[in-house]
Amino acid sequence: MTSAPSSVGIRARVASVLVGILVAALPAAPVAASPVSVAQAESATRHRPVPPHVVGDHTVPAYSYADAIRESVWVETRADSDGDGVRDRVAVDLVRPREAAAAGVRVPVIMDASPYYLCCGRGNESELKTYDAAGVIAKAPLFYDNYFVPRGYAFAAVDLAGTARSTGCEDVGGPAEVGSAKAVIDWLNGRARAFTADGRPVSAAWSTGRVGMIGKSWDGSVANGVAATGVPGLATIVPISAISSWYDYMRYQGVLRSTDYPGYLHSYVNGRGDEACADVLARLRADSAEETGDYNRFWAQRDYRPSADRVRASVFVAHGLNDLNVTTNQFAGWWQELADEGVPRKLWLYQAGHEDPFDVRRAEWVAALHRWFDYWLQGLRNGVMDEPRVDLETAPGTWTTQRDWPAPGTRDVRIALGDGDGVTGTLGGRGARPGQERAYVDESLTEAELVAEPSTATGGRLVFLSGALTTALRISGSPSVRLRIRVDRPTTELTARLVDYGTAERLRYGSSEGVRTLDTESCWGASTDVDDACYRDTEEITEVSDHAVLTRGWRDAAHHRSLRFSTPLLPDRWYSVTVPLNAYDAVLPAGHVLGLVLGQSDPEFTETDDQDATVRVDLGRSELILPVTGRAGLPAVDVAPPVVTAPADPSAARTARDIRPVP
Repeated sequence: MTSAPSSVGIRARVASVLVGILVAALPAAPVAASPVSVAQAESATRHRPVPPHVVGDHTVPAYSYADAIRESVWVETRADSDGDGVRDRVAVDLVRPREAAAAGVRVPVIMDASPYYLCCGRGNESELKTYDAAGVIAKAPLFYDNYFVPRGYAFAAVDLAGTARSTGCEDVGGPAEVGSAKAVIDWLNGRARAFTADGRPVSAAWSTGRVGMIGKSWDGSVANGVAATGVPGLATIVPISAISSWYDYMRYQGVLRSTDYPGYLHSYVNGRGDEACADVLARLRADSAEETGDYNRFWAQRDYRPSADRVRASVFVAHGLNDLNVTTNQFAGWWQELADEGVPRKLWLYQAGHEDPFDVRRAEWVAALHRWFDYWLQGLRNGVMDEPRVDLETAPGTWTTQRDWPAPGTRDVRIALGDGDGVTGTLGGRGARPGQERAYVDESLTEAELVAEPSTATGGRLVFLSGALTTALRISGSPSVRLRIRVDRPTTELTARLVDYGTAERLRYGSSEGVRTLDTESCWGASTDVDDACYRDTEEITEVSDHAVLTRGWRDAAHHRSLRFSTPLLPDRWYSVTVPLNAYDAVLPAGHVLGLVLGQSDPEFTETDDQDATVRVDLGRSELILPVTGRAGLPAVDVAPPVVTAPADPSAARTARDIRPVP
């Protein structure tokens, strides 16, 4: 793991951001501010009138939601992504407090930029935007406007370029998409132009210029991308189950997740029709290097992590530990880059799959968002940054807090692989001697087949088991498996899974994401006749099971040297290949057994034409690298692994491969 930034660096960065908050809170137009000390900014803030929506260290409902200003504008971007000779314009639907505008009180903006507003819907109930007869926004999906507009915020629902009512073309995480959302922040700060439906220029003089972006999945991915541009005015982002590298979303270490994935997603949200964006679609297909799986310039444009040093915004990440759509390496890689740069940040991790925490821990999530936005957008010193950085769900319904993630005190432990009884190998202890081999032949097993009955000989896999744990084992971070292999094909897909064998009540996440929708409702904010703030309640789905896959990893063996190019394997050569597993956090109780299961092609998760290979593994030169807390390790098992019975449970598998997930 990389070292954490110094506390001095973090304090300096937080102080710098706080100065920006205090300056933006002053009743002046959103222009570049001169350098100012914290004391000067605080003094100026103390001497200005306190707006009615601020009471002490928090905002309160002070404005009418029913009477709020609702307007639709089109912001001009810098791009001409559809090549029609005219700059793209993105539709921005706004809801903001009328009384604040009348009193000259400028307000910050909460923004959700999405490709889904008219094609697919947002939230658990798939809400769509609706408009009045004049084409002005009447209903905005989700609760953000209902809850926050009465509390002195504006809400902006942005149609990304090429979607819904915007012009341009969707380039799936690329410069046009990110630039279209960035342009809205520029407009809110007086750096871009916007127009009404009939072409009249319109300004955002009502805004403080401070913006907080939020969104789940694709929406949160856009927030990551915009933050990585370093755009001034973006004060915070809240990416939920979001992508930080589109390569890692569509390619698993060189393995295709699904064929024509960029083209599929473009067509899924395209609001312009096939003809207007045909050239963009063709470029997506040509530039994504599907035939090789290589990381190239196309993917570098859609990889936000290397630009973490440009991020000026604070970041509040939320992610499901069992998300099989946007996998956990997406948050973990971004989180570590932000930590290295000293970016102020907060994290929620929960047991569900691809879910919004609003549907996991609703009241606590709304309260956390409220305090976060009050601090970063309104400049209210409510102590949110003095609290533990991480909220973690350790078991269904059981939450704790900790200083950071991975858990403080985590260290990488190297765990040897042993031959065991010749059928099931061992984890821990002395392990095998160098040169001791095991072989397996690709049989394209399902996940349920891979991990079931680990003590039984099954073709197409290798299984390694620890002894029964004598004390609880905490895994926190990103495991990996380093393999020394020889393959009789130019390449093969390598897969690895960590499995907790032992009976426990667990979240049943599969195709349901671990959450069911109930018949009751709860309300979160004010309502109108056409836009209510009430949403059906949810609860976690649990079951008692005798095993669970904790985390998974994949790699194309020919990409063992670099993801930028492949190196075909020679059948008489040994190669060292590392298979990274997705980040995870779990406690295995005493008495449970940790399993490592190796396979090859993985039809439920990936697509590959490289099949039927025989892989020989040098056990003595291979190892599992496990991030664990404290001094915990695995009990030694030198010869015979424990006998574990775990029937296959196909109902716990992910959704079918012919239903491609959308971020």
